[in-house]
Amino acid sequence: MEQEKWQSELQQKWLLSGERMDELMHHGIKIIQSDEVFSFSMDAVLLSHFVRLPRGGKIIDLGTGNGVIPLLLSTRTSAQIEGVEIQERLASMATRSVQLNRLQEQITIHHMDMKEAPVRLGYGQYDVVTCNPPYMPVTQPELAHLNKREPVAIARHELLVTMEEVVRASSELLRYGGRVAYVYHASRLAELMYTMRTYRIEPKRLRTVHPRAHLEANMVLVEGVRNGRPELKVLPPLIVYADGEQYTKEIMEIYYGKDEDNTDPSRTTSSH
Repeated sequence: MEQEKWQSELQQKWLLSGERMDELMHHGIKIIQSDEVFSFSMDAVLLSHFVRLPRGGKIIDLGTGNGVIPLLLSTRTSAQIEGVEIQERLASMATRSVQLNRLQEQITIHHMDMKEAPVRLGYGQYDVVTCNPPYMPVTQPELAHLNKREPVAIARHELLVTMEEVVRASSELLRYGGRVAYVYHASRLAELMYTMRTYRIEPKRLRTVHPRAHLEANMVLVEGVRNGRPELKVLPPLIVYADGEQYTKEIMEIYYGKDEDNTDPSRTTSSH
């Protein structure tokens, strides 16, 4: 009874109507979610595991949603982490999740347009940028069928930010030699890599994500370095499902147990 009472008081303190509190994988972290506006997907989890991190310095996540990526990254590094989110409700959820987990000393959430982040937060100030951006471009006929105020539509479609604007903001935020990591739809890989190079981010690591071993990739994980030298490392493919609806061993390890250390030992503090 005492446990149930504590849980009820906890939810009353932190949750708004339509929200719930979930456990974030195996990390002992709680996250505020809502099917009405936003719940994190596998994309964010894979990106958080893929990106190489400094032990210190500054990291920023663009389009952070309910803050899932900053929360996950906080389990892998002592760096200062910031999240940028344009939608007020999602920024509020992210901020409350940070407070709920007592991570205010490490994580800061900004309610702003990511396109304004370089001007407002500083050019060349970050060691790592991450982003799980909207995947789908919007054609004129589609506009009539999309609600621009719908959080899911904004998260999935380029209603408020385009691929080029994401990459440009990333480049402007990064220090010389800083890293950026994206998760994107596989069909736009060529466009993404071209755009990265246009804004002086050299693609350095690539991993394709396949629903099953015999199916083509539906997602890609790409990491680049600002002003880096040309050299792309193509990693083994990541397969999501084995037999039936069972996750592969690697996916299970990503979700429920650490299998490798993806920290970048060469970078321990920010140069700014």
